[in-house]
Amino acid sequence: MATLARLQARSLTVGNEYYFRNSVVDPFRNKENDAAVKIQSWFRGCQVRAYIRHLHRIVTIIQKWWRGFLGRKQYQLTVQVAYYTMMMNLYNAMAVRIQRRWRGYRVRKYLFNYYYLKEYLRVVSETNDAIRKALEEFAEMKEREEKKANLEREEKKRDYQARKMHYLLSTKQIPGIYNSPFRKEPDPWELQLQKAKPLTHQRPKVKQKYSTSLTDWLACTSARSFPRSEILPPINRKKCQGPFRDITEVLEQRYKPLEPTLRVAEPIDELKLAREDLRRKEWLRNVNDNMFLPFSSYHKNEKYIPSMHLSSKYSPISHKEQFRSEDPKKWICDKDFQTVLPSFELFSKYGKLYSKAGQIV
Repeated sequence: MATLARLQARSLTVGNEYYFRNSVVDPFRNKENDAAVKIQSWFRGCQVRAYIRHLHRIVTIIQKWWRGFLGRKQYQLTVQVAYYTMMMNLYNAMAVRIQRRWRGYRVRKYLFNYYYLKEYLRVVSETNDAIRKALEEFAEMKEREEKKANLEREEKKRDYQARKMHYLLSTKQIPGIYNSPFRKEPDPWELQLQKAKPLTHQRPKVKQKYSTSLTDWLACTSARSFPRSEILPPINRKKCQGPFRDITEVLEQRYKPLEPTLRVAEPIDELKLAREDLRRKEWLRNVNDNMFLPFSSYHKNEKYIPSMHLSSKYSPISHKEQFRSEDPKKWICDKDFQTVLPSFELFSKYGKLYSKAGQIV
């Protein structure tokens, strides 16, 4: 109890002393705290800067590896595209060469064959000479016929004129105007008048009235149709000149059936038939009618048909059989050879690579 009382009496003094000591130590404590904080901040700053430098170095290494991978991949794509372009240029050049050879052969063989054209021109020149000669002979014949017709026409005209002037002919008592006594010789027209006969006046013929009714025409009782077989010609009549056609043939020609029009005579699908005929003629001119599709599997399942000199049993062994024959005894290893990609798969693969390269760029 005494100790407790003593401590209670000293509690105020202890509190004041504790407050005094703490107030004296606080400046030193704050100073030390500030120094420790500064040391810690400096150390932590160095630590963080070192870690950031480490991260920068690691990120640089990662970027270097990644950019190297992308560069190598881009270079591989560029090389593949260049290889594909080079192969396509080679294929195009080979195709152009094949087309040039084939077109040259076709033009020389079928279009501009020198010997064929020479023979054709020779035949044409001979035909032209023969036609020209025939035309000249025909022109000469026509000219002679025209001259002869003109002479006959003039002769008929003079004869008709002489018949009209026959009354001017001289007689024993009275000389005519063309036989004047003051002339040494008579006029040529005098001789023409002596040869000609006097022109007589012809009576006009009365035209007969024919029946134009349809019943008379169809019954063949009209005089315009043809003479009826019941009426016989007189006995003293002369025989008609020339071979006349049969009455049935005349009737067939006169009452022939109607001719169909072009719309009825020609079929409706005339255009379609003409196109098929034109397509058939074009197909006959083609050497090979199979379309060439380079990058497709259209001809993949078709069976190979060998040519005649390879399919015959009397022909020599084909070089393809020699190159494609397999002999397992001569194999070096058990593994089979790796097959080459077909052209269409190569095209699809390089096309995808090319598209990827375009997307990356």
